Amino acid sequence: METCVPVPQPQPDLRPVEGAEADAELARLAKALGHPARVQIIRLLAQWDQCVCGTIVDDVGLAQSTVSQHLKVLKEAGIIQGEVDGARVCYCLDPGTLRRLKALVGGL
Repeated sequence: METCVPVPQPQPDLRPVEGAEADAELARLAKALGHPARVQIIRLLAQWDQCVCGTIVDDVGLAQSTVSQHLKVLKEAGIIQGEVDGARVCYCLDPGTLRRLKALVGGL
């Protein structure tokens, strides 16, 4: 397995946690997390420093195509990052997005 290195956040996120834009952002992130399999994938990635799609499929217990679709939704929302390494893709959490999600939920 390859180590997946998240992109560092150069500065703290000073965006507001209230208002129309923050509400839309929170709704978008919550929608991406709105399936138990996606929550399970996030929990798995939080436990590992490295991961490949096959490992996720084994641990989640769903078909490869189903897991790939869930990973696509999480990646499009910016919750995870993925690097192609030949035939494999290494996925990891995006720490900046997770911090933002926590801030948005905390602003409720």
